[in-house]
Amino acid sequence: MKAERPDGRKLRALKRGHLAEYRAALCLIVKGYRIVAMRYRTKLGEIDIIARRGDLIACVEVKARASFDGAVFAVSDTAQRRIRAASDVWLSRQADFHCLSVRYDIVAVMPWRWPRHLPDAF
Repeated sequence: MKAERPDGRKLRALKRGHLAEYRAALCLIVKGYRIVAMRYRTKLGEIDIIARRGDLIACVEVKARASFDGAVFAVSDTAQRRIRAASDVWLSRQADFHCLSVRYDIVAVMPWRWPRHLPDAF
């Protein structure tokens, strides 16, 4: 089966999303996190960024929206469940999983502003 090419609008949205993820990763690096994975996908779900600081693993959902509230409320309960399921898969593949703490964060990326990190969002 031949893959369909995304139309112009979908392609722009994809590029905007990837740029937002890179901006969010930079924000986390400045805060002392090490980026372990980006766009980690499983059959159960996807995690935009997996970052680590010491024994803390932050599974980060990145949302590019016009406002902070719009970004936070854009993460639905279904998305939260998928992120948690994907994080369980990722953690099970880590040798030191027994000593890691997991947290679920949101990084809101807004136009012309530094990304805003909301730790322990859900």
